[in-house]
Formats: sequence, structure tokens, C-alpha cells
Amino acid sequence: MRETDVGDASFLECERCHATWLDAPTFEHICADRGMRAAVLHRSSTRPLTETEVHYRKCVACGAIMNRLNFGRLSGTIVDVCKGHGTFLDAGELHAIVQFIEGGGLDRARERQIEDLKEEERRLSLLQNPGYGATIETTIESSTWSEGGLRALLDQLARPRR
Repeated sequence: MRETDVGDASFLECERCHATWLDAPTFEHICADRGMRAAVLHRSSTRPLTETEVHYRKCVACGAIMNRLNFGRLSGTIVDVCKGHGTFLDAGELHAIVQFIEGGGLDRARERQIEDLKEEERRLSLLQNPGYGATIETTIESSTWSEGGLRALLDQLARPRR
């Protein structure tokens, strides 16, 4: 991998496959700064996304297996992340992420997350106040719970009632 400069950021890029490694502060800077995103979009050496088989990669910094995440939960761009160290992006993924951000994707993701939290709050309210027409059993049976949401529900149910 060779060091590549885009705007005021530097990151590593593979000369063969054009994948990139961005440490966590650099990736955050690119995502947060409009000028940096413009520099990425105007970069002449961007490569198109190519379909490749799934690879679980090791972090460049610590060697641990990285997590594969859909950037912004809605982008459709699956990135390899080591929390705290950085992000590995296949060829074209940085460009796709910047386009997602510029198109309002992060705003849509935040709105969806807020809606999900409000829905979970509503479900918990129904569980705490069964007089609103729902029993705990029917609410649980008709709901899809995330691991965190289920844990919060169980914590609520375990608390003594006043």
C-alpha cells in the first residue's frame, strides 16, 4: 500500500486493487467536511465498485478481524471497520460513501433512527401501561426487538412496580 493525499488528508491505497485504509480520524474528517468530500468526488483516480466475494479482513493496526457494516445503515455500501482504528474500503467504496452523504443519506439515516427509537419508546409505554389495550404477551408477540431493545424491555419488567 502507498500513501495517498486527497485534500488535506492522507490514507493508504493499494496500488493493485485500489482499496483504501483510512484511520478513524481521517475517515471521520472526510465524512464531516464538505471540502474533503468534494476532493474525494473530484479525484481522478476513483475506480468503480466491483462485485467481489466477501472477505473478512484483519485490521491493519491491531490484526483483529474487522466488522462488516452497511455504512449509515442505508447506503448499501458494506465497509470493514475496526472500532477505534479505522476502516478498510474496497475500490470505489469511498466515492460511493461520499455520494451517499452528499445526497442526504446520513440525514435520512438519522431520521430513520429517530423513528425507530420513538417506536421502541411507544412499545415500552404500552408494556408499562397495559390499560391502553395491549397486554405484554400480545405486544411482545407482535414486535420485532433488537438485542438492545429486548434487553431494555427485560430491565423494565424486572424493576419493581410502584
